Amino acid sequence: MTILGIESSCDETGVAVVEDGRRLLSNAVLSQIDLHREFGGIVPEVAARSHLEGIIPTCQKALADAGLDWSQIDGIGVTYGAGLAGSLLIGALTAQTLAIVKDKPLFACNHVEGHVYANFLIESTGLDVCAKPPDFPLLALIVSGKHSQLVLFEDHFNYRLLGQAIDDAIGEAFDKIARLLGLPYPGGPSIAKLALEGNEKAFAFPKARLNNRFDFSFSGLKTAVLRQSQHLAGGDHRLSSLEVADSLPDQARADLAASFQMAAVETVVDKTVIAYEEYRPASVVIAGGVACNLELRRLLNERLPLEMIYAPPSLCTDNGAMIACLACHQVMRSRPPVDPYSLTINPSLSM
Repeated sequence: MTILGIESSCDETGVAVVEDGRRLLSNAVLSQIDLHREFGGIVPEVAARSHLEGIIPTCQKALADAGLDWSQIDGIGVTYGAGLAGSLLIGALTAQTLAIVKDKPLFACNHVEGHVYANFLIESTGLDVCAKPPDFPLLALIVSGKHSQLVLFEDHFNYRLLGQAIDDAIGEAFDKIARLLGLPYPGGPSIAKLALEGNEKAFAFPKARLNNRFDFSFSGLKTAVLRQSQHLAGGDHRLSSLEVADSLPDQARADLAASFQMAAVETVVDKTVIAYEEYRPASVVIAGGVACNLELRRLLNERLPLEMIYAPPSLCTDNGAMIACLACHQVMRSRPPVDPYSLTINPSLSM
């Protein structure tokens, strides 16, 4: 069984081909980072236009890289939520049209679930994949620009949400603090790089305590970093966040980046450790773009007593491989395809 997966929920046009839910045959990604960097963040209209221009060539590349043609594709998987409405529309309409024209079954995929399923890709020729698949029950820490969630999977498609961000996701917090410090988009890699030059113990930034011990909050942390930055820049709360970076000494900027990163990472690690101790899963995986953060990986490895399973960076950020893999598992568990004439996107889709 061979599935072509299409992912266009945000600013990456991803198309991939996966066989039997474990073997990655191709993974084509058209990145928009350079387009959005000059704006300091994602512009939805620009993202949708870029998807429109690039999605058919990316589909063609994925098929060519896999050495296959449409007669060898058994189905199509596509992200229908969550994400930016315009971006989702381009991917969904493309998948619907291809399903109709090529007479292929269509499988609707949850973007956040897809990040978890990247960890089930363990075979490939020349492409990065995981060393081994996770076992159930499975605890998943999902951390990205729009999502921060702890999810316990008893089996495929049998899961419950333990906790989630009640305000900004961790990746969004990284982007906002990077902008405050005058660092380029995307914020996660920029802060991680600068943090190597700073002292993570320079500032004791707060970690939120919430009624649900598995929920996350980063609003208080962001405010604390802003106030400390304003103080170091020689001002008070009236100093505009847009003016802070120009007045910060280089070492102070590095110390702020390191201390913020440590507080943000410890927030999600603390919750993951508590969930592991309570539920004792067979595996723990980390998924989403922030899973690329080396400090996060280091702390999880240090504080959990079992071997962590990490997808390579190319499968942590948005990609079609995770969607194709998720669709494969839908087929393998007899979940029915959707009607390509009636599929609708859901930008606010949750797990």
